[in-house]
Amino acid sequence: MMNLYSGTTCPFSQRCRIVLYEKGMDFQIIDVDMYNKPEDIAVMNPYNRLPVLVERDLILYEANIINEYIDERFPHPQLMPADPVMRARARLFLFNFEVELFSQIDAIENGNPKQQERARQHVTDRLSGLSPLFTKQKYILGNEFSMLDVAMSPLLWRLDHYGIQVGKQAALLMKYAERIFSRPAFIDALTPSEKVMRR
Repeated sequence: MMNLYSGTTCPFSQRCRIVLYEKGMDFQIIDVDMYNKPEDIAVMNPYNRLPVLVERDLILYEANIINEYIDERFPHPQLMPADPVMRARARLFLFNFEVELFSQIDAIENGNPKQQERARQHVTDRLSGLSPLFTKQKYILGNEFSMLDVAMSPLLWRLDHYGIQVGKQAALLMKYAERIFSRPAFIDALTPSEKVMRR
C-alpha cells in the first residue's frame, strides 16, 4: 500500500492527495504538522519537505515526481497526456507554474509587506493572463481534466487565504476553478485546515 506523508496545509501535498483520490486506489494519508515534523521526514527526504510517498522500498518526494509516478503506475484515469509531444508541453506548463506562481508562495506567507504585495501582484497578473484559455475549453489542456489542473487547483483554492483578488478580467478562470472544486476527488482530498482557507 502507498503511504503519503502529507502536510495538512501544504499546497504540494494537496496535489498528491487529489491524484490519489482521482485514481480511487488503496492508499493511506499520514497527516503531518508542517511546523512540527517528525524526524523521519528528514530521513526520507533530504530537503525535509512534504509530501513524501512511500511504497515498499520506494521513497519519492517532490509533488510533480510523485504524481507522475502514480499516474504511470495506475494509468486510469490518465492525467498526463499519452502523446509524447503533449506530455512534454504539459511538463513545461508544470515547470512554468512552479517558476511563475508557486515560487511566490513563500514571499506571500513569510515576506515583509512590500515583498508580499509584489508577490500577490505577480500571481494576480499571471492568473489573469491564463483566463482567456477557458473561452473555448473546460480545462488547461482542453476538455479533459489533467495533471495541470491538479497542479493549479491548490493555488486557486487558497486565493482568499493568500489575499489575492483576481477581479472581473479573470471571471473565466474562476468558473474553471469552480469546475475543479466540485470534483469528488478534490472535495475528498481537502483537509479540515484547507476547508477553512476559502470563504
